[in-house]
Amino acid sequence: MADARSAPESLPPAFLEFLQENGLDPMMYSMVDTIPRYIRLKPGMEPQIPEIQSELKCHLNKVSWLPDFYAIPPQVQIASSMAYQQGKIYGIDAASGAAVLALDVQPGEHVLDLCAAPDMLGGRGSLTGVDVAKHRLAACRTMLQKYSLGDRCRLFVADGTSFSILPVNSSLGNGEGSTCHKDNGSTLLEWTSKRSWKDRQKSKKARMAGSPHLTSTSEPELIYYGKHSGLVGLHKCDALRPSADDEAQTSGYDKVLVDAECTHDGSIKHIQKFEFWGWKTLDRRVLDAERTDDLLHLQLRLLTNGFKLLKTGGSLVYSTCSLTVAQNENVVQQFLCKHSSAELQKIGSADSWPCRSGSIFKTLRFDPATSQTSGLFVAKFTKLQI
Repeated sequence: MADARSAPESLPPAFLEFLQENGLDPMMYSMVDTIPRYIRLKPGMEPQIPEIQSELKCHLNKVSWLPDFYAIPPQVQIASSMAYQQGKIYGIDAASGAAVLALDVQPGEHVLDLCAAPDMLGGRGSLTGVDVAKHRLAACRTMLQKYSLGDRCRLFVADGTSFSILPVNSSLGNGEGSTCHKDNGSTLLEWTSKRSWKDRQKSKKARMAGSPHLTSTSEPELIYYGKHSGLVGLHKCDALRPSADDEAQTSGYDKVLVDAECTHDGSIKHIQKFEFWGWKTLDRRVLDAERTDDLLHLQLRLLTNGFKLLKTGGSLVYSTCSLTVAQNENVVQQFLCKHSSAELQKIGSADSWPCRSGSIFKTLRFDPATSQTSGLFVAKFTKLQI
């Protein structure tokens, strides 16, 4: 159990109680200034490392167990650097990078995820990003454009618990198998950042209604698609066509990443920000019992729907940056009990990772003390033929 007496003085009593109830050590939050900051170097930029080091005024320490990742001192700021502004580097915790690596994405595969290193897709395949919050997806779109990684990507503002659009069927691009009537539905042209008057009016109405999110009953909103995403030339109704119940078994995604919403208690730098945001915000976002119950239900629904969209033989990674058992092993156990076609997989690349086993065999946990990263739980599933 956590020992509240040894906790950093800045942590409020309510959060210490949360940690104690979940068996978490509050001392990990005192490590925030000792854990490195991590950056990912855009592939092909290795010859420019000396120049980047000179600009950041620090040494880039290669992370031996994670390709293209480097550790830098925690106080180094990268946002104002030319290397960051020119898309040569971007900040991402090593544990989060490991969750993407666990998917073992191969060129040509169709991936369902939000902003998972799209350059891993190679010359074929696709990446589909889904989020209910439009501002988060807009940030993802900016990142894809900045790093020139969005050519085979498409982004949907949609509820991840009910999203049902499968990877693009290439035959639709030739008009074969189209579900649209010839006189119904516009054809998607090459994407542009300039929005039509109709789209601007739609956004204006949404803002006036006070809802930045899409409701679960709304049609998914396509806010970005790359030139080679397979959507250019399709009728819009084909691009937004929901899948039939069993269609995903053969036509679903090869890989799915469910990086579920959580209490973020494992992200010690995130928790540190509440000192500036105010601890009352922490009470509302993390400690509220009703919200936590809602989160557990949401996590299970996200995992369930992600698995539904996975093709037979495909792999799904479930991760959270919470260290609580309730949001991790308990969710995994509930899911396995309800889905006989789901089986946990060993993450082969993890043999060299600085992490420990979760309380369920084949699950993994990163934490500040063990891993010198933020906290992260990772579980990998495969879908069996039944």
